[in-house]
Amino acid sequence: MFSNERLVILDADGTTIDAFRAIEKTFAHLGMDIGPLARFQKRRNLFKYIGGFKEMPQNLRRQIGPGRRTKLIDTLTEVYREEACMFDGIEALIRRLAAADGVRVGIVTRNITVDPLVTLTQLFTRHGIEPELLDFLVHLPLSEDKLSYFRQTRERFGINPACAYACGDEAKDFRAAINSGMHPFMVSYGFEDFDRLHGKHEIPAEVISRSPDELAWRVLHALQLDPEPAMRPVDETKLLQTEATEMT
Repeated sequence: MFSNERLVILDADGTTIDAFRAIEKTFAHLGMDIGPLARFQKRRNLFKYIGGFKEMPQNLRRQIGPGRRTKLIDTLTEVYREEACMFDGIEALIRRLAAADGVRVGIVTRNITVDPLVTLTQLFTRHGIEPELLDFLVHLPLSEDKLSYFRQTRERFGINPACAYACGDEAKDFRAAINSGMHPFMVSYGFEDFDRLHGKHEIPAEVISRSPDELAWRVLHALQLDPEPAMRPVDETKLLQTEATEMT
């Protein structure tokens, strides 16, 4: 038997956290350049952190050698803990979900900082998101797929797959949600842009949000929850017109 609860699983980097700006600051601290967001989003994962052709030679020189990889991760960790930001509106979304009756909300992440759970807890606390607001915070190694953890989390709370939702910014997040029977909410402001998600990976335009505000609106609408007064409204007519244009 299923419970009467609903489940929302959020991704961290690129969905709730502005990971690109944190990476950009880290590279700048170490005399490197990651390039603009638009080009970063179009790179394959293997090349995301060495820059494009313009930035690659200098970045490689500073990343290869004894201790340099460690220095990069240590600096990224410091930036995440002290400077990195959540996207505008996501804090309010998490608070609204956490306050709602019958909603479980948490995060499954592959964050690559030192002691990722400590790092993310410090970042969220800086934004007023105390650990007790989340029902779970799970870190996965890069080599592990989210699929099994989505299923485990859903089964742990006894959630009907039809009442379970997963939010992410990469094609593999979409596949994990679909293959675990959950509804996917995708965003194109993170690690992959709209053209890559929709054009290359054939993810339906209808499930892709172009901004954090749009993601918050879609999630709250799906769960039939009213937004908090501080949350900025989304123009539904404009949103539907945009989707219709993208589908033609």
